[in-house]
Amino acid sequence: MDTITNNLSGLNASDFEKVINGKETHLYILKNSQGNEVGVTNYGGTIVSIMVPDKNGNIANVIQGHDNIDDCINSPEPFLSTLVGRYGNRIAKGKFHLNGKEYNLAVNNGPNHLHGGPTGFHARVWDAEQINEQTIVLRYISAYYEEGFPGELNMAVRYTWTDDNELIIDYRGTTNKKTVVNMTSHGFFSLQGLGTPTADTLDQIVEINADFYIPIDETSIPTGEVLKVKGTPFDFTSPKPVGQDIAADDQQIKNGTGYDHCFVLNKSEVGELSFAARVTDPKSGRTMEVYTTEPGVQFYSDNWANGFKGSHGATFGKHSALCFEAQHFPDSPNKPHFPSVVLKPGQIYTQKTIYKFGISD
Repeated sequence: MDTITNNLSGLNASDFEKVINGKETHLYILKNSQGNEVGVTNYGGTIVSIMVPDKNGNIANVIQGHDNIDDCINSPEPFLSTLVGRYGNRIAKGKFHLNGKEYNLAVNNGPNHLHGGPTGFHARVWDAEQINEQTIVLRYISAYYEEGFPGELNMAVRYTWTDDNELIIDYRGTTNKKTVVNMTSHGFFSLQGLGTPTADTLDQIVEINADFYIPIDETSIPTGEVLKVKGTPFDFTSPKPVGQDIAADDQQIKNGTGYDHCFVLNKSEVGELSFAARVTDPKSGRTMEVYTTEPGVQFYSDNWANGFKGSHGATFGKHSALCFEAQHFPDSPNKPHFPSVVLKPGQIYTQKTIYKFGISD
């Protein structure tokens, strides 16, 4: 591959080249007609840059990432802007039943399983095909019993960077045996732009199209209830600053150490592509809208970052990013009343999620 240096992000393709278990990693740059860019590596399907302008036309990277493959592999935040699978979010005690059999998964988040386990899809080299200047398709076959999950899962993920500054993520998966699937993209969005340090997001204005959310216990597992957001710190039905209620005297805020909860998106029909969330950075004027076919979005206020180093020396501290992870609900395999995450042979898993970048009026 030619060494890419003429990109807005200043990333070097050669810094992303490595052979891992016989498979090559690379950097891929998507460019649209406005000249804006998205950088992706096929290691974990990780988005390493999204270069978009602010209200004054200044272009900056608005997603947290690293500038070389070794730092991606060894990141203090293993899910930093990666694809997540086979199961995004948590499964209680790393156990679930399917077909009358108990399956045991890695316990990698307190007493629970998180994000597909330590060697989940975020830590795999995907087969990549750049279709054109604006589209890349990533493919990965997850072996039977990989990370403890039943069935061989054949997953394809397509990233499209449109001329309207929309990053469209399309997922398509099939299995040869009954399994559970809950894919997501774990973008850590910093609309203020990366910096040293990256500014916090507490003054950013968030709206989430959800009248209900899913409360969690002290280990971040859903209690099984679905509660109204009205009158709680979780009411983002009208736009408000992230920091307004993030330190509220509220047991759910304490359980999540801030926001780390799944919101039940308002839908007129199951699986429709509809508005999920919007965030505005008042300083830069940048906006991001989220649309998804998924029933939920995990809103995470980056509660655990400790100032670790990222791309071009930027540092990422607590609350320096916001995550909007479109997904099915956490622990669904153990909560029969939640929408099913079971995929059977002959069925096709699909998801479409769009992150659209703009500038506020």
